[in-house]
Amino acid sequence: MSGRAAHAGTGRELWLAIAAFLVALAMPARAQQDVPEAGPLAVSRPPDAENGRRIVTDRRKGLCLLCHSGPFPEVRFQGDLAPSLAGAGSRWTPAQLRARLIDSRLFNGETIMPPYFRAEGQSRMAVAFKGRTILTAEEIEDVTAFLATLRE
Repeated sequence: MSGRAAHAGTGRELWLAIAAFLVALAMPARAQQDVPEAGPLAVSRPPDAENGRRIVTDRRKGLCLLCHSGPFPEVRFQGDLAPSLAGAGSRWTPAQLRARLIDSRLFNGETIMPPYFRAEGQSRMAVAFKGRTILTAEEIEDVTAFLATLRE
């Protein structure tokens, strides 16, 4: 097989994974009891929604806007691979938002969204994150608190 043909297969698999992710997101929401939830993580301080906003919009920390867009007019070049974060607090409960942040594979096993609070079972993680989480428990709670404020 030529190098070009091998590369085309890899690209096709990536696009199929992205398409599966987008189809899953476009499907009607399941009944509330069927949607995975995660209770609050043990933290030493109350959640800080303002810090959560900083994490979401920071291209070096959360990288959320690489794939998502949202009500962040000051941030240029927002993503369009994943649903807009606008109205996230209306679509999901804080427990459902937290579960998506911890490990979105609970919702879609083929997702390209990294698990932000799982250290084990990573196959597509940067070397710097092997064996550790992307966000701390406090940061997960901060982002959850911020996303819950996005009601429109």
